[in-house]
Amino acid sequence: MVEYETKAEVLEPPAVAPVTVEREADAPPLAAEVRALKGEVAALRERVVSAGRPAIGSDARPGGGEFTERYLRKGLDWGIETKRFTVSTSSEGGFAVPREIDDMIETTLKSISPIRQIANVVKVGSSQYRKLVAVGGFASGWVAETAGRPETATPPFVEVAPPMGELYANPAATQALLDDAMFDVESWLAQEIAIEFARAEGVAFVTGTGTDQPRGFLNYPVAATGDSTRPFGTLQYVPSGAAGAFGANPADRLIDLVHALRAPYRQGAVWVMNSNTLATIRKFKDSTGNFIWQPGLGAGAAATLLGYPVVEADAMPDIAANSLSIAFGQFRSGYTITERGGTTILRAPYSNKPFVHFYATRRVGGAVVNSEAIKLMRFSAN
Repeated sequence: MVEYETKAEVLEPPAVAPVTVEREADAPPLAAEVRALKGEVAALRERVVSAGRPAIGSDARPGGGEFTERYLRKGLDWGIETKRFTVSTSSEGGFAVPREIDDMIETTLKSISPIRQIANVVKVGSSQYRKLVAVGGFASGWVAETAGRPETATPPFVEVAPPMGELYANPAATQALLDDAMFDVESWLAQEIAIEFARAEGVAFVTGTGTDQPRGFLNYPVAATGDSTRPFGTLQYVPSGAAGAFGANPADRLIDLVHALRAPYRQGAVWVMNSNTLATIRKFKDSTGNFIWQPGLGAGAAATLLGYPVVEADAMPDIAANSLSIAFGQFRSGYTITERGGTTILRAPYSNKPFVHFYATRRVGGAVVNSEAIKLMRFSAN
């Protein structure tokens, strides 16, 4: 056997001169990038940890407690997160209401603003909203198989522009009250704004002048003539039979008002009146001695008058001479409400110390778009 002798040589790595970094500018590019990435990772880790913590205050919803604690309670700037709420510049204090508050306002408005419940509500992108309405209908005719087809009449179009205005509320609270940890600022703010907006809306949709506010349906010209001869934009009224009161057989007068509205509009029609007028009508009986007003049969069901729901609107006038105290119609076709954007809020802690004001605004408009879909009762002899 032949034996071979091997000798292992240990190779030493070449000597490398140490790199000494005296300044940040002398660092190799790769080292600077690694250092920057580490800083970004640390910042992201801190944000993730912070996102998992409960929000400051009793409200743990995203954006709810922090908005309450930092802005509504203390008026502090939101810094990097300001872009989620700012509608102008942060130095001016303009902030959009968080979605939680705005949704509460919208829900409350629908539940306590009676005309908003029954009218057509349109979200618009500007104050220049226009609606085209075809006046009348298309004409038609019968012809023989080989007879000519002359041109038929085409209805004209009318442009309706609901006037808009800025609705505002300005509730206030002391700073001491806002500092109370048991006080729910968001619920208080939403409720106060909703009540004030509903009150103002309720008046404007009924009797508004149309100047810097919606035009109410009672602020249109009225006539006793029917739909075929009455000009567009004029509402028809049915007389009650006596000045400032119902004439003989008051239930018959209400039936006349129902049938003054053409059959297509009676589907989905409602009565609108205030509680004083309703109290008078609830005492009316038909020829068999039964009350013509009937309470709702189920929970939440509306009371009915001659088979149609009754909506109470405090802005409707009391019965008086020549008053238009009762409306009947299909309001989703007859009246349109326009609103632009959401609710905005401005916190004002300095104008009336020690009170903190919450100045909230909302742009709303309204107008009659179909004068055939709404009928009125005028308390007059004719």
